[in-house]
Amino acid sequence: MTGWILLGGVSAGALLLAWYIYPTIMIAAGERHPLPVPKPVDPDALVSALVATRGEPGAVEARLENLLQSDWPLHRMELIVAVDGDDPARYRFERLSHQPRRIVVVVADPPGGKAAALNAGVRAALGSILVFTDTEQRFAPDAITALVTALGRPGFGAVSGALQIGNEQGAGSILARYWTMERRLRAAEARLHSAIGVSGSIYAMRAGLWTPLPAGLILDDLWIPMRLALGGHRVGFDDGAVAVDRRTTTHRQEFSRKVRTLTGNLQLIAWMPALLLPWRNPVWVQFLCHKLLRLATPYAFLGLAVSALALGFAAVPRIAGALLLGAIILLAAAALWPRGAGSRLRQALVWGLAMQGAVVVATWNGLRGRWDVWKR
Repeated sequence: MTGWILLGGVSAGALLLAWYIYPTIMIAAGERHPLPVPKPVDPDALVSALVATRGEPGAVEARLENLLQSDWPLHRMELIVAVDGDDPARYRFERLSHQPRRIVVVVADPPGGKAAALNAGVRAALGSILVFTDTEQRFAPDAITALVTALGRPGFGAVSGALQIGNEQGAGSILARYWTMERRLRAAEARLHSAIGVSGSIYAMRAGLWTPLPAGLILDDLWIPMRLALGGHRVGFDDGAVAVDRRTTTHRQEFSRKVRTLTGNLQLIAWMPALLLPWRNPVWVQFLCHKLLRLATPYAFLGLAVSALALGFAAVPRIAGALLLGAIILLAAAALWPRGAGSRLRQALVWGLAMQGAVVVATWNGLRGRWDVWKR
C-alpha cells in the first residue's frame, strides 16, 4: 500500500511541478524582473539572414521577398540560402535580380542535414549578426530590427522571436493555450537569465559566438542557446519580434514534429551532458523543469493511473470497478459522438494521446541512439 501511495505522490508531484508550479512561479518572478537596457544599435552592423531549406525555389524566393520587406536598412543586410540536399543551381531567384543586396546560395556540407546547411551558410556570411529562419514562415516588418535591438542588451548572446502558428485559432484551442503559456514562460526565463531554447524559425545571435554544429544535430535551436548559457552568455526572448506560420497541422503532423523535437532533447542530453550538472549549468532548474520533467509526463500519468487503480481496488473494489467502467463508457461515448462537447473532448483526447505518444517514441529513439529523424 505504501508503495502505491509513494508512486502516486511522486507522479502527481512531477506533473504539478512541470505543468503548473514551475510555470506559475517562473512567470510571476520573471514579470517582476526588469531586463537590462539595450545598448544603441550599431549603425554599421551588417545582418546576415540565413534560410536553411529543402524547399522549392519558388517558396524560397517568396521567403526572401518577405525578408526584403523588413524595415531593417537593406544596405545593411545580406541573404544567405543554405540548400540541403539539392542542386543549388536551381535557385536563381529571377524576381529578385534587380535587388542590390547580396544574395548567396550555398549547399550543405556532407552528409547533409539542417546542421550541415547552417554550417555552410554561416561560413558564407559576412554579417556581425546572424538571423536564422525557415522557408514557410513570414516575418513582421519590424522583426529583424526587434531582434537586433534586443541583442544589444549586455550579456546577451542570442535572442529568440515569437512564432505564431496557424493552429492558434480560437482562444480555447489546445495549441493556443499551450503556445500562449510557452511564450510567457520563455519570456520569463529570459528575464531571470535565459530562455530554454529559441524558435528555429526566428532567432538571432552574435556571429562571433558561432561555433560549427556537430553533424547529425537535430535541434540547432536548443543546442545553440544551451551552449551559450554554459559559456556564460544569456539567451533572450522578444515577443515583439514576430514570425507567422499560417499552415495548420493535423495531430499526425504534430506527432511527427514532436517526435523529432523530443528526440532532439534527448540527443542534446547525450551530447552535452554538462547540462545535467547544476554546478556547470546556470539554468539547471529551468532545464530540469522545462525540458526533463516534461519528458516524464506520460510515465507520470501512467504511474498516477496505476497507483489510483491499485489503491481504489484495495480499498473499495466495487466502487473502484464501477468508476473505471463509467470512465471507459464516457470516453467511448466521446469518441463516437459527432458534435458538441463530445467532439471537443475527442479532439482533446486525440491531441493528448498524440503528444504523449510522441514522448514514448522519442524515448525509444534516445535509448537506441537513433538520431536520424530528419531523414525523409
